[in-house]
Amino acid sequence: MNRLYTLIVIVISIGFTSCQFSENIYINEDGTGRMEFSFDGTQLMQMAGDKMGETQEEAIDSTFSFKELFDLKRDSISKLPEEKQLKLKNLEPFNMHMVMNPKTSEMKFDMFTDFKEVSELQDMFKAMNSFSDLEQGKKGKQSNSPANPFSSPELGKSTTLEYDFDGKTFKRVAKIIDKEAYKKAADSLGEMAVMFGSSMYKLNYHFPKPIKSVSNEKAMFSADKKSFTVEFGFMEYLSNPEALNIDVVLED
Repeated sequence: MNRLYTLIVIVISIGFTSCQFSENIYINEDGTGRMEFSFDGTQLMQMAGDKMGETQEEAIDSTFSFKELFDLKRDSISKLPEEKQLKLKNLEPFNMHMVMNPKTSEMKFDMFTDFKEVSELQDMFKAMNSFSDLEQGKKGKQSNSPANPFSSPELGKSTTLEYDFDGKTFKRVAKIIDKEAYKKAADSLGEMAVMFGSSMYKLNYHFPKPIKSVSNEKAMFSADKKSFTVEFGFMEYLSNPEALNIDVVLED
């Protein structure tokens, strides 16, 4: 487990360059479901090369809970400010499935949690950034890696992301609550545009009934119309998170 922790920290500290991100939501008839945040970092694995090889030689295919991980790091966590401890506490319901193979350069992460109702969901970008606080607290300093957009606290503090579902209508609503602060933080990420130029952010949403309409014209429906996918440039998403706001109406 300690080796898994080290590997995850390395991935986060390097950043998510050229990764493909997916935000997956599966909703059941009774309103319960699962949310999954996944990324394919195979290109990152290839770029990391020797640095990743120093940490592992054998392939890994493992699933673990953040609660288990935090239990092992309780001493480090106890030294963090209370605000950061609370952020990490919010991560405890999440699990992670990690596949890493140095021979094939495959690297895939799936971070997921079950929910009783859609309104329980939290912004998983912020959740991942909360995890990086463990290493920052251990070093006693903040990470300002230009390759890691999640290391910018201004982005997180200046936005909110909420989900709602009443059985017929689903809403994903991102809001920039401090436009000036967000623009300043987003502009500072401009140097990453080239690195993240090929990265995409996908919404993959699955519902218990056929979909009547989706507010985003880029939506691509499944054959049974119970799910859809929207794909957006990752840097475009960071520059304007409200662009992926979604209203979904299900058939009666």
